[in-house]
Amino acid sequence: MSPGTGERLTTFIGRDDMLRDVRSLVGSSRLVTLTGTGGVGKTRLALELIERTRHLFADGGVFVDLASLAGAAAVAPAMVSALEVADQSTRTPLEQLCRHLVGKAMLLVIDNCEHVLDEVADLVSELLDVAPALRIVTTSREPLGLASEQVFPVGPLDLPEAVRLLVDRTRHQVPDFAVTEANHDDVERLCATLDGLPLAIELAATRLRSLSVSQLLERLDHRFQLLKGDVRGRLPRHQALWDLVDWSHELCGAEERLLWTRLSVFRGSLDLAAAEAVCGFGNLAPERLLDVLDQLVAKSIVIAESGGAEMRYRMLVTMREYAAEKLDQSGEADELSRRHRDHYLARAESMVAAWCGPGQPAALAAMRRDHANVLAGLEWSTTTTGEEEQAAAFGSLLRYHWIAGGFLSDGRRWLERILALDLGRTPEHGAALWVAAWVCLIQGDRQAGSVHLEHGRALALELEDEHLLAHVDAWTGIHGLFSGNLGPAIAAFRRALVTFEKVGDDAAAQTAMFQLAMAEYFEVGPTEALATCREVLALSAPRGEGWCRAYTLWIAGMCHWRLGDQVSARAAAVEALELQRDFQDGICIALTLELTSWIAAANDHLENSAALFGAATAVWRLLGTDIDAFGPDISADSRRIVSHVDAAIGHPQAERLREAQRGLDRVGAVMLGLGTAAVATGSPRDSPLTKREQQVAELVAEGLSNRQIAEQLVISNRTVDGHLERILAKLEVRSRTQVATWVMGQRS
Repeated sequence: MSPGTGERLTTFIGRDDMLRDVRSLVGSSRLVTLTGTGGVGKTRLALELIERTRHLFADGGVFVDLASLAGAAAVAPAMVSALEVADQSTRTPLEQLCRHLVGKAMLLVIDNCEHVLDEVADLVSELLDVAPALRIVTTSREPLGLASEQVFPVGPLDLPEAVRLLVDRTRHQVPDFAVTEANHDDVERLCATLDGLPLAIELAATRLRSLSVSQLLERLDHRFQLLKGDVRGRLPRHQALWDLVDWSHELCGAEERLLWTRLSVFRGSLDLAAAEAVCGFGNLAPERLLDVLDQLVAKSIVIAESGGAEMRYRMLVTMREYAAEKLDQSGEADELSRRHRDHYLARAESMVAAWCGPGQPAALAAMRRDHANVLAGLEWSTTTTGEEEQAAAFGSLLRYHWIAGGFLSDGRRWLERILALDLGRTPEHGAALWVAAWVCLIQGDRQAGSVHLEHGRALALELEDEHLLAHVDAWTGIHGLFSGNLGPAIAAFRRALVTFEKVGDDAAAQTAMFQLAMAEYFEVGPTEALATCREVLALSAPRGEGWCRAYTLWIAGMCHWRLGDQVSARAAAVEALELQRDFQDGICIALTLELTSWIAAANDHLENSAALFGAATAVWRLLGTDIDAFGPDISADSRRIVSHVDAAIGHPQAERLREAQRGLDRVGAVMLGLGTAAVATGSPRDSPLTKREQQVAELVAEGLSNRQIAEQLVISNRTVDGHLERILAKLEVRSRTQVATWVMGQRS
């Protein structure tokens, strides 16, 4: 049987690396199975493999397509036909195949095996036994399950390959189609929304003869109605995306279909505990869920991804949306949504309850991974009548996720959406108000923060809720601190601390204490602020608490800096940044990098100071806020140091060093900070680099491109490339950013 005409005549786009890997496997294993979801391109990869390798086998290669077979009994006859076996005897088809293939050195590709899996597995096992020189490649949505089988998962196209495929296939319909500056973002978004799934992209390409890319994007909420085709030679189930996915659904058992449907309530990825808690009920017992989930992974419905200590699971958007339509028809949608929300609400409650201890970084990392599901839970809570109180509780319990996790904008948007609901006069309403005030104040919107605090204070007094009133006082203190009203801020913090200590809210008390130290630093002086910092550090150490500790170290570092003790200032900053390796709290990272910039300037390491300020600015940009949000006093110090550095080394040089850090993420910024601040003041360390390599490394640290370095040193681009390759090897690093970090350390 020959493959579909459409697939044979189209250009093979991308996946050259994947093709090389499969060829290598075929060289070392006699049975290779290409697995993957429907429409991912298994057949096209197999076709290209046989075209490029048949000459390597004495008896060539044969492609056998089983897609149209109605049942298992037709497998052997179909292969007899494809191999053109000249045997008119009364032997069975299997006997004919074995007799024909004995002594043959051949590549046999068997396509679309998933619906006749057991029959194919038995037949392949027999053929490999009788024909030692035979190599077999099969394609299936799940493995054959043979001991000798080498499974090769075929995943979606990466973004550049997906764009290339869309352009190529669209040009079959619209010859002048091109990616332009005007449509570039829409093209990339379209390919990403289609999961990089080749079939979906090819079906979308047929629509681009009558729709623009942006119009097609707008209609993808109805992808199954939209993505239909009529390509001669293509299998009926490949003519429409729905039919292709429906074929996978038909191949699943009852429990597999049920779990697939229920998993559509999740967004992004999930862990096993979430799947068991949300989906394990009724006709699918929790103890059965792992086995059923494993079967969906095997069938390429669910993708399993290594997430460190535990696996994460996700579905392509196409698979999830198909299942979501099934869920809407099942009558379980509301129950699943509530179970889903309750699961992530419980995780938020646990995070807050255990916050003041050693599990903070792990809790933040876990909630970051669950961010898409958290938002889905909030969406259902805010749009479902009767769930308003739970929405307010959920939004406020995510306080550390919004602030320390780096999701200020999402937090602001969802909390304000929650506060627009009819929440009643409840403690949950009050909690949403003070958490919303916190987010607004960190963003620098003191006016909005003030309004939320005013409403929160009125509600706390009405409810006679002293704990709620203490929270309002604490964030009123921050409002005063950030506004420059330091005396009232200190009084507010102290009022809040009395109540927090009375009710045993240790997490809130430590937060209020380090904020009190910050206010004291500007109002009373660094000596008094250091005393408060020592109290916080003494409280945090026995518990293994690190979040408040990192902020307190930053404040202590500022105190030492102002007192002229740059060694102690540097030590405090380094410890704070070391904690941020795990926390990745952008606010603390940016504030501490600002401090390291000041310390570098105090030690006359002015280029380092500029680079560190640039790293802080890069993190501020990621967060959507800046140093000005934290009050006039600290922003004045920051501007003063910047002006000092500009005057000392010249604004153009300083600005170039700052801009060179623009692309840093939080991890890269921490690395840069540690690479400069952790090195004690003194003479440069011995360098393993030659004089010319040192020059190149210095210019890399200043943000110059290879071409600019070549121009400045009057050498060729190729010579610069060679120098950089040797620099990376000698320093045992992998990136230009790490080279820059090393250079900064040399300068310190």
